[in-house]
Amino acid sequence: MTGDAPTAPGFGSRLRHQLPLLVWLVLVWNLLWGTWSWANLLGGLVVALAVMLLLPLPPVVGGARVRPVALVAFAGYFVLDLVRSGALVAWQTVRPRGIGRSAIISVQLRTDSDLLLTILAESLTLVPGSMVIDLDRERRTIALHVLHVDDEDEVERQRASVLAQEARVVRAFGSADDVAALQSAPPENAALENEAAEGRPT
Repeated sequence: MTGDAPTAPGFGSRLRHQLPLLVWLVLVWNLLWGTWSWANLLGGLVVALAVMLLLPLPPVVGGARVRPVALVAFAGYFVLDLVRSGALVAWQTVRPRGIGRSAIISVQLRTDSDLLLTILAESLTLVPGSMVIDLDRERRTIALHVLHVDDEDEVERQRASVLAQEARVVRAFGSADDVAALQSAPPENAALENEAAEGRPT
């Protein structure tokens, strides 16, 4: 035999390249159960492996670069947002005047990586009080439903919070090109602000 034909990468190779996704799926599984235990950890690992085997995602171009310091910062802010937003939603639920107004806002993002967008969308949805309702990869926009929006300043704070979370995700998992894209000029959001203002009261 004079040469070997190229073979498709095996599961072990795909697993090494998609290790960050595997870890994230296990984390989401445990967060959905609400408790940490060895049973939930092993169960999440089995479910994550099954998802990756039965529903394989397209290969991630460039892969992921896990940066330990940035990962700790991302995890720390994520836990802080969980606690703070959970307490805020609980208070809004029991206070006499209720939750009040909410909003649907759109945010222009700076990354178009499938992996980074998935991590960003899941991290935003897991925080109480926000829910991703649309994600347009080609236009790099994400739409969220958020609670407790009283005025335009609060809309801008919510949008800035999404952009800050995007930056933490990119610095923790993105490639050098993804990180460099964060230094680009701030996105133009005038049209998106008008959409948010028109659809804010619910």
